[in-house]
Amino acid sequence: MTRIIRTVEEWQILRSELKYSDTLGFVPTMGALHAGHASLIKRSISENGYTVVSIFVNPTQFNNPDDLKRYPRTESEDLNQLEKLQVDYAFIPDYQSIYPDDFYYKVTENNLSLTMEGTGRPGHFDGVLTVVMKLLNIIRPTRSYFGEKDYQQYMLVKKMSEAFFMNVEVIPCPTVRDSDGLALSSRNVLLSKEDRQRAPLFAQLLQSDKTAEQVKVELQQSGFAVDYITDFEGRRYGAVYLGKVRLIDNIELKQNVS
Repeated sequence: MTRIIRTVEEWQILRSELKYSDTLGFVPTMGALHAGHASLIKRSISENGYTVVSIFVNPTQFNNPDDLKRYPRTESEDLNQLEKLQVDYAFIPDYQSIYPDDFYYKVTENNLSLTMEGTGRPGHFDGVLTVVMKLLNIIRPTRSYFGEKDYQQYMLVKKMSEAFFMNVEVIPCPTVRDSDGLALSSRNVLLSKEDRQRAPLFAQLLQSDKTAEQVKVELQQSGFAVDYITDFEGRRYGAVYLGKVRLIDNIELKQNVS
């Protein structure tokens, strides 16, 4: 049975009771769990003595208040999934528990975070890195698991953990896709029926042999509002809008794509 913990103090007591010879895996989430999250959780369970999953919709990483309001919140369904997956602990804190300082103190990275997702979403990665550092300091896991769909986020968390000598292994896990190729995301449920049918073209074009500029043009011609399509350090990253829903994805570049 999954044990639910809602306060930092309760978790700290529980963490002190766990044997440090037993490894602890951690999967941070904002809820609205799907098969992508499940793949991270299953990996953690297979590699660790215990697994904890956090559910916290982090307001500090949303630069658009309407986006925060629209973000799906499905705690009951999420807990049912964690129970079926046989997760040991669910950490579900409130804002005050995570931000007793009201976000006066934050983690800022001044290089990679200013590109791609950081360009059009000022402050986004300050919120991401701050909440992840807080969660890692609270949970004190052996390993923490992040999906490669958010590869820029994974790289920033990994580099942050190294820069601050944090005693945790940050592990990337492959992107999980729907049968039509669309990367799984909690935001996909917000797509209209028509936009959901159109959405797989995003992944198809990213994975094609076309140049980044050609991909951008074809997406725009197909009704996508393109934020960016960028080739960076051997990967192609993209962010688009369908209606009000923002989708991101990335793929490893083939050798013949420049």
